[in-house]
Amino acid sequence: MKQILDNPAWHALRTHNRALGSIQEGSAYFLPEVSPFVAVEGPALDGLPALHEAIPFDNNVIFVSNENVGIPRPWRKVAAVPGYQMLYQGKPMPVSDGPVTVPLTTEHVPEMLALTGLTVPGPFSTETIRFGHYEGIFENARLVAMAGQRMHPEGYAEFSAVCTHPDHLGKGYARHLLLRQVNRIQQAGEQPFLHVRTDNARAIGVYESLGFQIRTEIFFYVLKQ
Repeated sequence: MKQILDNPAWHALRTHNRALGSIQEGSAYFLPEVSPFVAVEGPALDGLPALHEAIPFDNNVIFVSNENVGIPRPWRKVAAVPGYQMLYQGKPMPVSDGPVTVPLTTEHVPEMLALTGLTVPGPFSTETIRFGHYEGIFENARLVAMAGQRMHPEGYAEFSAVCTHPDHLGKGYARHLLLRQVNRIQQAGEQPFLHVRTDNARAIGVYESLGFQIRTEIFFYVLKQ
């Protein structure tokens, strides 16, 4: 039996993230300035051709699936990135004592783009901040670490753009920001989850130390129209 998190982008776009994209019958996509993620309701081989016709822009997109599928024409596969989907199974309402965190707003977007461009935690665009709940840590008035939210299917909330400037690693900033996000999501009565590349052993170790467990392997297909 399929579970919501087997198809997170679809369920996010049909529930809490519906204002950030479009859903038409069995096809769904985020606005390209918000996120490159796209989704189909049913099996990929059946839904991807119709999705190709439904998308009104020609940007590269990312199709998320927990199945290793062949990509049908007319799509062209640019890359297939294997990852893990991890669910938080740790302490309820964890509290972290750490540096002052600052809510990030649209005024901070240039700095957020610079930090994510340097650290490459995942796709981050000019309006990704609309997913909400972004917080940052500053040193000498410079953004050095941040984390926020991305896909928000019913009952769950995903972390986004968890990153630290290379000059400030080892200070516990990512851990502090993550625990704050866990606390916020649990207070809302939802379960935190995240995605990480299978080859990112350092991040996986951090997440496991905080109480995350691997739920399933998941694939990120970068597609060109």
